Amino acid sequence: MDSVILPPRAVVLALWLQSVGAGAEPVRRAVRAVEDDDEPHTVVGHPDLPDGAPLADLVAVCGTGERSAAAVLPVPGDPSGTPAPVGPAALEAGECVLVHREGRAWAAVPDVVPFGSVHEQGHLVTWHVHEVPDWRPTLPGVVGTLPEAEQSLRHVLREATEALAGLDVARWRPDAAETIASLRSTADPGWALPPGTAPRAVGVLTTALRLRAIVELATADDGGAINLWQADQRSAALRHVDHAARRAVTAATAHGGLAPSGHASTER
Repeated sequence: MDSVILPPRAVVLALWLQSVGAGAEPVRRAVRAVEDDDEPHTVVGHPDLPDGAPLADLVAVCGTGERSAAAVLPVPGDPSGTPAPVGPAALEAGECVLVHREGRAWAAVPDVVPFGSVHEQGHLVTWHVHEVPDWRPTLPGVVGTLPEAEQSLRHVLREATEALAGLDVARWRPDAAETIASLRSTADPGWALPPGTAPRAVGVLTTALRLRAIVELATADDGGAINLWQADQRSAALRHVDHAARRAVTAATAHGGLAPSGHASTER
C-alpha cells in the first residue's frame, strides 16, 4: 500500500463503473472502494435519482449494461477532454468522471468538503451529475491510446528525473526523496481498483500518479530555484511532466477494462 499517494476519487469511480456487475454486493464493493475513509457520498443532479441519493444508487444506475467511463483531471489552461458544460466545476475540483450508457453521456464532478482537524480530517463528498454531449469521439484524440500513454510516460520519466536532479528537489524538499525513489518501484500500490483491471493500465496509472505527486511537491514553493530563469525552467519542465501524467491517467481509466488473464489488483 502506498501510504502517501492515493488515486483521485474520479479515477477509482471510473474504473469501478466499467467493471461492476449487477447485484447488491458488487455495488457495495465499488462504493467501499470509492468512499474509502470519507463519509458516505451523495449524488445530486441525476434525473433518475433524488438529490441526496447515496453513491450506491449512482453506481447501480450507471454500472450496468453497455457503458464506457473515463476520468479526466483538468488544470487551468488545459481542460484535458472535460466537456464544456462542466468545465468550471471540474476545473475547481481538479477531476471529473465521464460516463456513457444507453445513448446518453454524463459527467460527475465531486465536491469535496474537508472537516475536522489536520490530525483527524474527514471529507464530505457530493457528486454533481450533468448530462453532456457524447465525449467518446473526441477523447482518444486528446489523450491517445494506452500504449501511447505508456510510451509518453517512459519519455517524461527520464525528463522528470533529469530536471528534478538538476534542480536538486530532494535536497530542498526532503519529503520528495521517497516519492522520487518510488518512480522506479514495480510494487503494487495496493489501491482499491476493481479485480481484473488490466495490469498495463495499473502500471501506467501508478507511474502517472507518482509523477503528479512529485510535481505537486516540487511546485509547492520556490525550493532550490535561486533566480527567475531557474524558476521558469523548473516550472516549464514540471508542467510538461504533469501534462503527460494527466493524459496517461485518463488513458488508463478509459482503456483499463478487465484483464483477459483475470488478474486482480489488490484492494486496500
